[in-house]
Amino acid sequence: MGLLQLLVLCTLTACYVTLSPPAPVLSPSLLSRGCNDSDVLAFANFALQDINRDQKEGYVLRLNRVNDVWAQSQGDLGSLFYFTLDVLETDCHVLSKKAWKDCGARMFYDSVYGQCKALFFINKPKRVLYVPAYNCTLRPVSRRNIHHICPDCPRRSPVDSSDPNVLEAATESLAKYNRESPSKQYSLIKVTKASSYWAGSIGYSVEYLIKESPCTTSSDSSCSLQSSDSVPIALCKGSLSKTPFKKFVTATCDFFKSQVQAAEGQTSPVTQGPTSLPKVKGPQEENTSSPPKPAVPRGSVQHLPDLGDEKPEESEDKGPQEAFPVQLDLTTDPQGTTLDVSFLFIGPEEEKLVVLPFPGKEQRSAECPGPAGDANTLVFPP
Repeated sequence: MGLLQLLVLCTLTACYVTLSPPAPVLSPSLLSRGCNDSDVLAFANFALQDINRDQKEGYVLRLNRVNDVWAQSQGDLGSLFYFTLDVLETDCHVLSKKAWKDCGARMFYDSVYGQCKALFFINKPKRVLYVPAYNCTLRPVSRRNIHHICPDCPRRSPVDSSDPNVLEAATESLAKYNRESPSKQYSLIKVTKASSYWAGSIGYSVEYLIKESPCTTSSDSSCSLQSSDSVPIALCKGSLSKTPFKKFVTATCDFFKSQVQAAEGQTSPVTQGPTSLPKVKGPQEENTSSPPKPAVPRGSVQHLPDLGDEKPEESEDKGPQEAFPVQLDLTTDPQGTTLDVSFLFIGPEEEKLVVLPFPGKEQRSAECPGPAGDANTLVFPP
């Protein structure tokens, strides 16, 4: 009797093993998140802070809104976020190392807006906050649209030395600053922004980078123009307008953090090693040691011209063009690829993230986009 029961049991077991489906293969997946969730906004802030810190040229970007966000669990390693951020330029130069929340917003007619896509990795237990990769695309707001809304608003001007009026405004403004400086003299490196306006006659507003000059107040004006590879120490803003009887000049300068600290005899973390910090301790803490280099390039900020400045024939030759072509595709494999982030951790273990293809516009989180800081439709990427 026992032998018969054993045979029946073996037969049932064999049938179960044969008929049971194979265990499903777990594939990585993305979790939709709300664009206005408090933790999402905090992570977006850290991501943009890391992107700004990585730049050597241009202006600090501020977050206008979270356009889209997805989260992906990495198990015990942490979480990876896929961010699409709508951004605006501030009035702070990236070399100032200021947080974007400490920078001023620009007037709508002077706005530069765009979009960033960024991967943001977080491991809370080890306090690792890092942007493995990002790409941003920016454009100035359309002059044509501004003219329809505000015909008398200032108009952007070329920032190269081909416009003598812009160069004159910068040199006159710096000359005024040097005259009022109690000791040091400064030289012009390059003009970074310029615009013209009407104030009884045409005037020019300029923003420009300067360096400390070996010149004295008695030196001639040719001493003021230095090569563009000089190290800037401040961003200055000024203007020049004229009447038949008088000239009006303004000048103010904002010296960068590293220069202020150096003057106080302190060591600035800005000048030590690369500016990209792979391990961010928090908004108030600084990593003063030179960090290891990441396994992949971080990314770039691309500046494109005003949409109205692009020639129609160029668009026809290339076919339909996306207004803000921001791509961040580390892989096209639906199962993803791995990204080594071992350099972020202490220890011999090899740590790798699984990175999926970046979600497209047709795959948007349900609670996105979030509310905008600046709701002007002129500064929303299409």
